[in-house]
Amino acid sequence: MTSPFNFEPLDIPAEYASLRHEVRDFLAEASSQWTGWKIGHSWTGFDREFSRELGARGWIGMTWPKQYGGHERTGLERYVVVEELLAAGAPLGAHWFGDRQSGPLLLRLGTEAQRQRFLPMIARGEAAFCIGLSEPDAGSDLASLRSRATRVDGGWRLNGRKIWTTNAQVCDFMIGLFRTEGSAEVEKHKGLSQFLIDMRSSGIEVRPIVDLTGEAHFNEVMFDNVFVPGDALVGSEGNGWAQASGELAFERSQPDRYMSCFPLLSAALDPICQQGQVDRLAARRIGDAVAELVVLREMSLSIVGQLASGHSPAQEAALLKDLGNSYEQRMPELVRELTDASAVMTRGDRLSELQAFLTQTVPTFSLRGGTREILRGIIAKGLGLR
Repeated sequence: MTSPFNFEPLDIPAEYASLRHEVRDFLAEASSQWTGWKIGHSWTGFDREFSRELGARGWIGMTWPKQYGGHERTGLERYVVVEELLAAGAPLGAHWFGDRQSGPLLLRLGTEAQRQRFLPMIARGEAAFCIGLSEPDAGSDLASLRSRATRVDGGWRLNGRKIWTTNAQVCDFMIGLFRTEGSAEVEKHKGLSQFLIDMRSSGIEVRPIVDLTGEAHFNEVMFDNVFVPGDALVGSEGNGWAQASGELAFERSQPDRYMSCFPLLSAALDPICQQGQVDRLAARRIGDAVAELVVLREMSLSIVGQLASGHSPAQEAALLKDLGNSYEQRMPELVRELTDASAVMTRGDRLSELQAFLTQTVPTFSLRGGTREILRGIIAKGLGLR
């Protein structure tokens, strides 16, 4: 039977090894004082100074044209940099969404004025973006959103709510999806449009959602008659569903979808190996974990190649994210069993802090970027089961 999914192999050229070593050398020094708690946040950790440093080194907007502040390097060079940053648990949240999806969206569909204004700021690590998609009353059905943009003189008025918006309380801009015509009950996938929103606009209220760790990187965002100018529209009016769906292929295919817990596995292997002997069962479980990681990496690289070729592998990206979520969510328990560690956090112990943070946080991994149920619906459609 022919597979409905396409995962053509893609290799990283050997000549990129020097770039990998350059990033590793930088991170070896930069991470020397990072706590386990900070490393656990990885790409959701918000550190503007660190993002500006990456921008100065040319590691944000790597593939973009130089005229927009980019560096015209290949997608695989970017992949090398991202892999190393995630492997170290670097705090990337201040530029992550702008570099991964908002910038590429503007590059493809933005006006020339939008590109000239926003892309250089993102590439310098100076503009933090959040994504306004999910809504409180829509459940997992993104297309049933009710937040509305109404045309007025000079622009649009936005009203409604967004939820699960990562780092909205500290971001500068949002790309939000709003209904510009029709209704969710009649033609829910039609009449949607995307807008570029200044988070300092009058009428925006951000309500942080405190999680089990006592922190709040998820937020609910309220829009009360918020005005945005006419040039805030991104792409074509009414084409927001297709645009947002294309964005999600970028979001669901990146290494963060299987590497969020990698620093924990890496940190745990040192004390395990220092014991001198690893029993056969432990060796087998470590081998299984590494083998699964390699498979997920190969899938991710394949999707990167497809995106670079202009394809939109939404089903492949959904499959990778679902498998990656499951892999990541098993990692804290695997490490606990391998190290025989108690469920108590020891302050100052990097492995203990990392283990504690991720144990509390991994349940959210199957929510961000699309719930597991929605992803499996997309996968089922690819298999011809729906």
